[in-house]
Amino acid sequence: MAGGIPGTDFPGFGVGLAIVRDGKLLLYRRTRPPEPGHWNIVGGKVDVMEHSATAARREAEEETGLSITECRFLCLSEQIFESDRQHWISVIYTTDKIEGEPRVTEPEKLPEFGWFSADALPSPLSRFAHDAVAALGDDLERRSA
Repeated sequence: MAGGIPGTDFPGFGVGLAIVRDGKLLLYRRTRPPEPGHWNIVGGKVDVMEHSATAARREAEEETGLSITECRFLCLSEQIFESDRQHWISVIYTTDKIEGEPRVTEPEKLPEFGWFSADALPSPLSRFAHDAVAALGDDLERRSA
């Protein structure tokens, strides 16, 4: 398909990165569709000829200011947002191999962030973040012990 907008004119292919430190998950509040106002893992679109793991690392570093030294596959998440007329398929990775402190680097898209434990997640939680938390499961809770 020539032209068009990923996620709207055809299913978009994206990535997410569940960043964990001391048993807490890094989440940012979104301002743009899909799911504006929801708390989400960092991520974005995969560029043509870019491996999804590379895209996850690149997007996370751009959005957080962190240095990501390693990431590993966590799960696949497919979401159809009828209200936003968007359809996304995302490969979600996870890491606890990070350097630095997160910050707001894209205030127009992701104006605030926080570290959240599995028993104190913010609301509303995005569908992608929900899938990441479910895939992390006991591993997220164990890391906080």
